[in-house]
Amino acid sequence: MASRLILRIQERSARLTASEKKIAQILLQNQSLIETHTATELAALAGVSKATTARFFRSLGYADFEEVRLQAREERNRREPYVGPESGYEPATLGRTISDHLDLELHNMTRTFEEMRSDLLPEVATMLTTAPRVWFLGFGDEAGVAAVGCSVFSRLRHGVHLLRGAGQSWAAELSMTGPRDVLVLLSFEPRPRVLRPLLAHARTTRMRIVTITDHAYAAQADRFSEVVLPCHVASYGILPTHATMLSVLRLIAVAYLGRNAEAVSQRIATLSAIEEELDLF
Repeated sequence: MASRLILRIQERSARLTASEKKIAQILLQNQSLIETHTATELAALAGVSKATTARFFRSLGYADFEEVRLQAREERNRREPYVGPESGYEPATLGRTISDHLDLELHNMTRTFEEMRSDLLPEVATMLTTAPRVWFLGFGDEAGVAAVGCSVFSRLRHGVHLLRGAGQSWAAELSMTGPRDVLVLLSFEPRPRVLRPLLAHARTTRMRIVTITDHAYAAQADRFSEVVLPCHVASYGILPTHATMLSVLRLIAVAYLGRNAEAVSQRIATLSAIEEELDLF
């Protein structure tokens, strides 16, 4: 059974540089090198620099080499000495069993929340409390997650909007943003070119940016964000996972609710009264 590292290499092989492909090749031939060699030794075996090796693992979505080694050890510990042959009766999805899928999603969430700094959630909750308006932005699949975030927070407070460039009119929406507004950016690969000028405009207007992203982008996001919440997003096959991102959004909502319980209760009561009046449900 291929390890998560090997699956990531296979998924991203087309985007690797020539030097990175040298590292990939030796790992595809012998993945146990992760546990028996240091990053410097791997670089020497591949005939590349240590910096290239570090960049290679970051491009695969890892924070550093130690994260790769820890994952390899965890996978080995799950296989040995108790693992038996895979059951032929368990339904498979994208070539993986349901238990494989569950293990990986739980691993992603566990690592994400274990590594999250405890002071960040109160900080984000304070930012959202004091913001005149809150904007959610995502592209591709993350546009759907941004819509979920907008829907959830619209029930908690007023002035929550989805930034989407409706009708290709980014200017109309951006004209409504202002100082101390909070932009919640939800971003996985691939990232469109329009993201860079949008972030530049956000900084110009003194918006405060909270970015929920993968580890590979965390360092870059830290340059323009007030808070970065990295997610572990390892996945099988070609389909990305958004389970961790959605869970982080919900955790932020819970933190906001804990800080603004009375105001949230009043807003929910107001919304419920309007819904009842309109006979929506």
